[in-house]
Amino acid sequence: MTFHYGADRLTASKALQLMKGQITGSVTEASIRKIKDSEKTVAKIAGGERTVYGINTGFGPLCNTRISPDKTRELQQKILLSHSVGVGDPISPDLVKLMLILKAHALAKGFSGISWQVFERILWHIENNVLPVVPKQGSVGASGDLAPLSHLFLPLIGLGKVLYKGRKISTGKVLDTFGLSKLELEAKDGLALINGTQFMSAHAIKLVDQLYNCLWHADLIGAMMVDGLQGSHMPFHASLHEQRPHDACLFVAKKISHYLKNSEIVKSHEGCDRVQDPYSLRCIPQVHGASRNAWLHLKEVVETEINSVTDNPLIFSEQLTISGGNFHGQPLALPMDYACLAAAEIGNISDRRCYLSLEGKYTGTPKLLMKETGLNSGFMILQYTSAALVSENKGLCFPSSADSIPTSLGQEDHVSMGSIGARKALQVCDNLTKILAIEMICAAQALDFRKPLKSGKTIQEAHRFIRQSISHATEDRIFSKDIESVESLIANKKLYNHLLHFDGVDKKYTDETFEVY
Repeated sequence: MTFHYGADRLTASKALQLMKGQITGSVTEASIRKIKDSEKTVAKIAGGERTVYGINTGFGPLCNTRISPDKTRELQQKILLSHSVGVGDPISPDLVKLMLILKAHALAKGFSGISWQVFERILWHIENNVLPVVPKQGSVGASGDLAPLSHLFLPLIGLGKVLYKGRKISTGKVLDTFGLSKLELEAKDGLALINGTQFMSAHAIKLVDQLYNCLWHADLIGAMMVDGLQGSHMPFHASLHEQRPHDACLFVAKKISHYLKNSEIVKSHEGCDRVQDPYSLRCIPQVHGASRNAWLHLKEVVETEINSVTDNPLIFSEQLTISGGNFHGQPLALPMDYACLAAAEIGNISDRRCYLSLEGKYTGTPKLLMKETGLNSGFMILQYTSAALVSENKGLCFPSSADSIPTSLGQEDHVSMGSIGARKALQVCDNLTKILAIEMICAAQALDFRKPLKSGKTIQEAHRFIRQSISHATEDRIFSKDIESVESLIANKKLYNHLLHFDGVDKKYTDETFEVY
């Protein structure tokens, strides 16, 4: 399958497939013409009398400083140099490649005035996995992601470092290896490269993927815990949710009802005297559903953003160039903060279910999920780790977009801080994966005590699959190894892929709104 930059509609899923090399990217003849026509328009503006920001003027507060035609190329090179002020550890190669893919897609629409030689070199970086080293800190999400994008494109002019075949080396050495020379930037090249939201957008795509994965596992693990603790299945009844018909809540309730269908455990306590379960069991559809809605909002915003032109100014014709604010990160910053909170809340309720499972209040489930305690501490300390991660996530939930520090001598007097929110949201998702791993361990242990009764078919298969990685615990051991093993099942989608078509559950309860991205 081939994706056409600038012509086809990009989704989060397709961007990830391009990043992994599962599909290839190319450019149509029509897009090539658009790029070259826009390049010619910029060349005419650069040599003319009309003043256009960033083509024949300085940048930011220097927007009224006219630059002579013979300094145009030097101007574009200097903007890459002056804006390469990133600090901190490098972002992951996956994020770097996503940034290159997103920038190529935006530039190929033909409104940026990028030169064809630069566009071709960006494609070369993607196709050959020559990935620039990009520091993670330094963007305020104002004129987009100026600092990280500057580092991303330093290799075009022979500077900076790149990651190639697992080694970090100087750009010059890689160019020599391929027999290539550094490029001389043309009018508008530098500005078109570093204006844009590709740093934020790349993080947001990863967030769409990781949060989706966490939501999928949270529903399954929650259902496992319901049966492990002999919870009621009635809170998932369709009649209840039809009276408060939020789509995501209906969806989660329907999935969990399916997971619990034909459960012998459910049938075994139909006549018990328990009136209501705690909220962490009873309100799974409402809590998980609300977070799923936040995920959907992020997905929709991201897919608008990654199909947009976000640099400045935009070139429509020699007479019409518009200097505006398409680079401002606010449209992404708010949904990422929302998704960050949504991820933290899934961890919060997951930790509550872990704690509930340790109390020993439910018939057949021993205190601390171990029969012989005293000498053994059982699963007590696993919940400590869960609590620590949940607390860390709470601290990370302050919305980055609530802050704004003026930059550029007041020219950029409101900034989004979206890049900070993006990095923070991914950290919360990483923590959430670990929290869910701990709950999965506890849920699997609780289900062991229900034998010989069986849960629903999908839960039984999930339990069998988990037990291939970790065994039932009868005494204390180094549980961090168990956490690592189960975290891998979740993060690498091993369990997800195993169960994807099992018993038709995901075919039966899949729709384009909540399961496909």
